[in-house]
Amino acid sequence: MYLFNYLQNIKKRLVATITCSALVLFLAPANAAAKVAIKVDSAAPDFQLVNTQGETVMLADFAGKYVVLEWTNHLCPYVKKHYESDNMQGLQRKYTEQGVVWLSIISSAPGKQGHVSATKADALTQERKASPSHVLFDESGDVGKLYGAKTTPHMYIIDPKGTLRYAGAIDSIKSANPADIVKATNYVEVSMRSLMTGEPVDKKVTAPYGCSVKYKS
Repeated sequence: MYLFNYLQNIKKRLVATITCSALVLFLAPANAAAKVAIKVDSAAPDFQLVNTQGETVMLADFAGKYVVLEWTNHLCPYVKKHYESDNMQGLQRKYTEQGVVWLSIISSAPGKQGHVSATKADALTQERKASPSHVLFDESGDVGKLYGAKTTPHMYIIDPKGTLRYAGAIDSIKSANPADIVKATNYVEVSMRSLMTGEPVDKKVTAPYGCSVKYKS
């Protein structure tokens, strides 16, 4: 009887081990894909996208300048929080006036929430008094996935040498309530201030919050 119970326990442990191993193998490709998307303090992946004027814009075009990438979807409540309060536009004005390139990127696929035409995108920029350097279209989602963009908004800062210096949330309070903006630490401002004064960025990576990017798949 003792031998029988001992063998049964061994069998259970083997089944558990095999199940866990299978789960790890199943999850490994997704985790690996997330890890290869971007790496802070490494060269920012180059890309090219079309803007609302039909012009091709390449990240490499802005070598020697700070570049802010902002993933956006005008229908997302978290994006509305930062636009209806003028918080996002304030950041755009503040930094583009200092020579920073601000690229607003729409990765919503056709038929998905947040997908707009070039005419609509320009109208939104005008209505909201926004000041991005370009609004870019990423209908395939290739650039969003390359950067691991998960939410709208999701923010990235690239320094003049083309090195990715910050990736994550716009600020520290994960809510859609505009009243929280003044209470939050604005990670974009804090990171830009550090970079422009030669100081190390305190939080290089933070967890983004907002709506999921509406990719094609």
